[in-house]
Amino acid sequence: MPTSRRTVAALAVSALLLPLSACGSGSDGGGPGGASGKIGGDITFQTWNLRANFKDYFDGVIADFEKKHPGTHVKWVDQPAEGYADKISADAAGGTLPDVVNVSPDLVAPLARAGLALDLGKAAAKYKKEYLAGAWASHRIPGMTGTYAFPWYLNTGPLFYNKSLFEKAGLDPDRPPKTYDDLFADALELARKSDGKVATLANVPTIEDFGRYGVELMNKQGAAFTFNDAKGIQLLTRYKELYDAKALDPQALTATPESSGRKFLTEAVAMNPGSALDLGNFKKQAPNLYKNIGITDQITSTGHVNMYVMGVMVNSRTRHTAASVAFAHWITDAEHQMSFARKVAIFPSTAGSLDDPYFTKEDGTDETRVRIAAAKSLKNAINYTPVLFSEQMKTALRNEVAKALQGKESPKTALDNAVKACNTLLRQQG
Repeated sequence: MPTSRRTVAALAVSALLLPLSACGSGSDGGGPGGASGKIGGDITFQTWNLRANFKDYFDGVIADFEKKHPGTHVKWVDQPAEGYADKISADAAGGTLPDVVNVSPDLVAPLARAGLALDLGKAAAKYKKEYLAGAWASHRIPGMTGTYAFPWYLNTGPLFYNKSLFEKAGLDPDRPPKTYDDLFADALELARKSDGKVATLANVPTIEDFGRYGVELMNKQGAAFTFNDAKGIQLLTRYKELYDAKALDPQALTATPESSGRKFLTEAVAMNPGSALDLGNFKKQAPNLYKNIGITDQITSTGHVNMYVMGVMVNSRTRHTAASVAFAHWITDAEHQMSFARKVAIFPSTAGSLDDPYFTKEDGTDETRVRIAAAKSLKNAINYTPVLFSEQMKTALRNEVAKALQGKESPKTALDNAVKACNTLLRQQG
C-alpha cells in the first residue's frame, strides 16, 4: 500500500514539456459529450501497487460500474511501486497516459501544469461537497485555479513508544511527550540514562516535520519556500542537540521509514511513527515490544496532525471524459471508500464517513483504539508536504540537514542553502 509513501521518484518535468501527442480529442478535456455527456466507451484505470492484495475488490467495483453504465468498459492496469513516477512521466510525454490515474499530490502537480490533468473544480464541481475540505484542497496547485484529482484514501497514525525503555530511564511510561519541548527533554534524558545506547528518534526532520513544528513552509503566493525562518532554524538546532547526545540515532542520516521501523522493532529506538497496521506486526514479530507498546498522538505545534492523501486524476486528453469522471468519482465515493477502508488500515476522504461506528466505537482492542484516534485527527488534518515539493527538493533538504547535524554547517546556513536550492528547482518547474 502506498499510504505513506514519501520517497517516490520525482516526475521528469522536462519530459512533460515535450510536444505531447494527445491520445484524446483535444486539450480542453471535453471529449465526446464532455464531463456531463453520455457515459460510455472504453477507458483505462491505473493503480499504484494494489493488484496483489486487492484484485477481488477492484474487479468487483469495476464490474458494478460497467453494469450500471452499459456500453462502458474499464481496463484496469496496476503498476509496481518502484518507478511509478517515472512510468507516469514517460506516459505523459508519449501521449499514452491512462484515462484515470491513481496519483499523490506531488505527482499530479506537473501533470496539471502541463495541461494533462482535468480541472475537477470545473468538470466535477457538484461532487466537491462529498469530500472533506482538507482532502479536496490537497490536489490544488499553487499559482493555478482548480482541483486536479478526486481525494481517495487518507492515512495518518500515532506515535508508538516503548514503555519499558521510558521506565528504565526513570520516565513515567504513562506520560509520553505531548509537546516538542517534552519530546526533546525526554529524548535527552533517555540518551543520558542509557549512556547513548538508546535513541528516541530514528529519522532526521523532513519538510513534514517542519510543517508540524509550525514553520511557514512557503510564502502566501506559493511562489517561494520559506522554511529557513527563525522557527525552522530552531527546530534544526534542537535536532542537532539530539544528534550530538545520541538521542537521535546515529544512522538517521541514511535511514528509511523501513529501517527506522526495524530499529523500533528491535528496541534500539524508543519512539516511531506508525499506523494501526503496525500493531499486528509488533504482535507477531516482537511480542515483548507489543507487551510494552505505548500509543500517543502525533506531536504538533499547530493543532493539526499530518495526513497522507492519495487521489484519482482524470486525463484531460481522454476520449471519454464523461465515463472517466464518472468512474473516478465512483471509485472514490463514500460507499466504495468505506468498503475499501474495511479491508485495509486506511481512511476515507468522504465527508461524514469518519463518523461511522467503525471509526468511533471502541471494542477494547489497541487496533480499534488507534483507528478511532486517527479518524478523529483526520477531520482537520493537513497534508504538510507542499504539492510543489519535488523529490529533488526533498533530497536537497535532506543533504543540508545532514551537514547541519554533522556540524559541517550551522543550522541557519544549511536551511538557507536548502531554501535556495529548492527555490531554484521551483523556478525550473514553472
